[in-house]
Amino acid sequence: MSRIGKKPITIPSGVEVTINGGSVTVKGSKGTLAREIDTDFILALEDGVLTVQRPTEQKRHKALHGLYRSLLFNMVEGVSEGYKKELELVGVGYKASVQGQILELNLGYSHNIFLEIPKEVKASAETQKGKNPIVTLESSDKELIGEVSAKIRSLRKIEPYKGKGIRFVGEIIRRKAGKTAAK
Repeated sequence: MSRIGKKPITIPSGVEVTINGGSVTVKGSKGTLAREIDTDFILALEDGVLTVQRPTEQKRHKALHGLYRSLLFNMVEGVSEGYKKELELVGVGYKASVQGQILELNLGYSHNIFLEIPKEVKASAETQKGKNPIVTLESSDKELIGEVSAKIRSLRKIEPYKGKGIRFVGEIIRRKAGKTAAK
């Protein structure tokens, strides 16, 4: 049995889960999320606890069991608490600013980069003197916030020699020695 799949999901107060065939809708203080899942799987909601059960021991059902439980757990946690990702811009002259849903980045290229952020994601940029600029993303959808942060990060990947680029706050980058290490 899948260790993740058999774990029950406790629904916090203020969160409403609606199961209609293969579609699951979760409503909470941070918003509403909906997802389609395989109709073969059995979802049971009893006394504020949601459980996911697989119908057979087929390889396909075993593979999807833990996945669906994780996706549903992320939805419940997202609408109740939300998710937050912080990206740090490391480099001389790197800047970030937000106007509405447009993120403007200056990453050392000959031009500024304008990135439109989806309306479900709230973005803010903070620059303090003597520190690297930080872009903060907040959303109730874990999958979407991960995609947006990966897209921003791909604009200037961290290079291993000087450590310049876009990284997550607290991320440890493995540094390489330069040419002098060969002697």
